Amino acid sequence: MNMRELKLEKVTVNIGAGESGERLKKAKTILEKITGKTAAMTKARKRVQSFGIKKGETIGVKVTLRGKTAETFLNNAFNAVDYRLNKRSIDRDGNFAFGIKEYIDFPGMKYDPTIGIVGFDVCATITRPGRRVSLRRRLPSKIRPTHKVTPEETEQFLKEKFKVNIYE
Repeated sequence: MNMRELKLEKVTVNIGAGESGERLKKAKTILEKITGKTAAMTKARKRVQSFGIKKGETIGVKVTLRGKTAETFLNNAFNAVDYRLNKRSIDRDGNFAFGIKEYIDFPGMKYDPTIGIVGFDVCATITRPGRRVSLRRRLPSKIRPTHKVTPEETEQFLKEKFKVNIYE
């Protein structure tokens, strides 16, 4: 593998229910249906009084996908948004995120009246081989700026690999 080649490291799918209880359970079942994996609960980092959220309260669910499953899921997610992505959805590190308004837009999903309409977010991390050097616990090292992924490179990667149309 070429060290300059871009690769899809992971895809994180999440639903922020905003409260624990019935909405959170519905969100968890949707994520598990869509991804086929077990969803992990996420907790609030800080207290937000206006929303009635306490620090440490479980308010969302997420699933992290890697490898082939991540690629197939991302392809289906792009299908749900008609293979279009806003240029502003790509951050300065080359990662990107977009939302799907209704889970029934996702290919192969049917409407469930007990759940209702719920949307979810898809976040993807694009890297080059060797990024682990900066993240490892023992002897971490810096990565040169030329080895980091730029937004333009991510655009090119998405156009070539997933045939995504990037608009302004």
